[in-house]
Amino acid sequence: MGINAPLNRKLRMALVGGGQGSFIGRVHSIAACLDNRAELVAGALSSDPARAKASAADYDIPPARAYGSYQEMLQAEAKLPAHERIDFVSIATPNHTHFEIALAAVKAGFHVLCDKPLTYDLAQAEELGKAVDAAQVIFAVTHNYTGYPLVRQAREMILGGELGEIQATRAFYIQGWLRTRLEATDQKQAAWRTDPKRSGAAGCFGDIATHAYNLTRYMTGLLPAQISCQLRTFEAGRQLDDYGTAMIKWQNGGLGTVTASQISHGRENDLFIEIDGTKGSLTWRQENPNEMFVRTNGQPHRIYTRDPNSPYMNASGKAACRLPSGHPEAFFEAFANIYRSAYDDICQLNAGSSVDRNNSIYPNVNDGIDGMHFIEQAVASSQQNGAWLNLAHPRARR
Repeated sequence: MGINAPLNRKLRMALVGGGQGSFIGRVHSIAACLDNRAELVAGALSSDPARAKASAADYDIPPARAYGSYQEMLQAEAKLPAHERIDFVSIATPNHTHFEIALAAVKAGFHVLCDKPLTYDLAQAEELGKAVDAAQVIFAVTHNYTGYPLVRQAREMILGGELGEIQATRAFYIQGWLRTRLEATDQKQAAWRTDPKRSGAAGCFGDIATHAYNLTRYMTGLLPAQISCQLRTFEAGRQLDDYGTAMIKWQNGGLGTVTASQISHGRENDLFIEIDGTKGSLTWRQENPNEMFVRTNGQPHRIYTRDPNSPYMNASGKAACRLPSGHPEAFFEAFANIYRSAYDDICQLNAGSSVDRNNSIYPNVNDGIDGMHFIEQAVASSQQNGAWLNLAHPRARR
C-alpha cells in the first residue's frame, strides 16, 4: 500500500485523448483530481490537431498548453523548467495508439497511467515493459475495478489465507450494448472497439474479458498455467468477437473460467466474480460494489458492507474508502484509488526514496503484459478450436 508521501504541491497532469465525444477521458480527469493531489494542466486531446485544441476548454486547459499532438506536447513540456513541466501523462486513447504514446512518455522521463489493454499486441507490451524497467518512472494501468474497497478487502483476505486454498474461480463480464451492429452507425465507442485495426486481435475479450481476468488475478494471486478458449462473433458482419468463454488451469491445480458478452439483452455493466476456497467462498458484483458475500458450510452467510469504521474491514479495504458506511461509493472513487496509489509512489520517487515498482497495489506494467498475453493466447486457442495453450508469462506477478 502507498503511504501518502508528502509533497508541497499538486502533481501536474497531461491528458492524451479524451476529446469531445470521449467517455473515458472525462473519467480520467475527474478521478485524477478527486483527492486534490493533482491538476490537469496540459493535453493533446485528439489525433486531430484542431479538435484537440478545441476540446481544451472543456477541461480548463490553457490555450498555451493545448497541444495538437502528443509528440508536440512531450517535446514542449520537456523543455519547461522543472517547476512548471508535467509530472505524468494519462493515456485515454484507442488501443492501437497506447504503445507509441506510452513509450514516448516513458523515454521522456514522465510517469504514465495508461488505459487497458496495455497495447495493440503482446510484442509491443513486452517492449514497453523493457522501457519501463530501464526508466525511473511509475507506470500504472487503469484496471479500475481493482480500486473498489471490497475488492481490496477480498484480496487481503484471500492472500492472508482466510478462504484457504483457492480451487475454483468464475469471473463474468456481461453487457448487451452491441447486440446490434451499432458500429455500422459510426457510433464512436462501437466503431473503434469492433475494428481490428484499432482494437487488436480481440473485440469483446480484449475490451472487457481482460477486466474479468485481471480481477481474478488481483484478488486471488493465482498464477496462470494454461488456457482453452472459445470465441464467437454472433452478430453477422462484425469483424471481432462479441462473446467468449475461457477455461484456465491455475498453477496450484485450481480451475477458472472467464466469460464475457456484449450481446446479452438487458445487461449493462455486469462484472461479477465468484471464488471458491477450501475454507470458504466469496462473491462480489460491480453493479452492487458496496456488498460482498462470504459463505462457509454450516455457518450463516455473511454480507460484508463497505464500512471503514467496522472491525471486520482489513487495512486494504479501509484505506480504499472515502465515505462513511451507507453512502454509496463506486466507480469514480475506485478509479481514483488507482491514481492515489500511483501518486504515493510518484511522490516517493520524487523525494528520492526507492519504490518496488513490480509489486504495487495498483496494476502496473507487468499486469498489462499479463493481460496482453491472455488476449493473445485466448485468440490463438479459439482459432485452434479450444486447444490448451500456455498462459504462464515470465512477467505475470502474484
